[in-house]
Amino acid sequence: MFGDKETRFAGVQGKSVTHRFTRGVRLGVDVGQVRVGVAKCDPDGILASPVATVARDQQAGADTVPADMAELVRLAEEHEAVEVVVGLPVALNGREGVAAGHVRAYAERLGAVLAPRPVVLSDERMSTVVASRRLSERGVRGRRQRAVVDQAAAVEILQGWLDAQRRQT
Repeated sequence: MFGDKETRFAGVQGKSVTHRFTRGVRLGVDVGQVRVGVAKCDPDGILASPVATVARDQQAGADTVPADMAELVRLAEEHEAVEVVVGLPVALNGREGVAAGHVRAYAERLGAVLAPRPVVLSDERMSTVVASRRLSERGVRGRRQRAVVDQAAAVEILQGWLDAQRRQT
């Protein structure tokens, strides 16, 4: 189960792994049905910033790497990411629904593609709502907001995870 608000996947095995926070760039990923938002942080893990929005590849077969995951691999290599943090949609009551199951499956497949780079699931409650609200407050609405809300949600996910890591050390 989700428990301590994060689960780690190490490559194909999907074994739970824990380790201390190490210096390095991380990517934050907000997985949606249509798009994937991507953010990154500085090597010291202080500030998350938006990177890209990638269209989901729903047509790829089980034996091929979906185009969105291939792009995440490319981005991880380009930014020399040491870890990828994927937002897990958990209900306000702490339970996981159907969407969380889809994200878990996505994270496991992504972990196999990114191995040996770890993929971490992090509680993303309200990240898209918060991102949308912050964009609206800045005057970004309508079509412009839809274009960047996934990136903004990825920033919220990654920043929340980074802040939680700092509180633990």
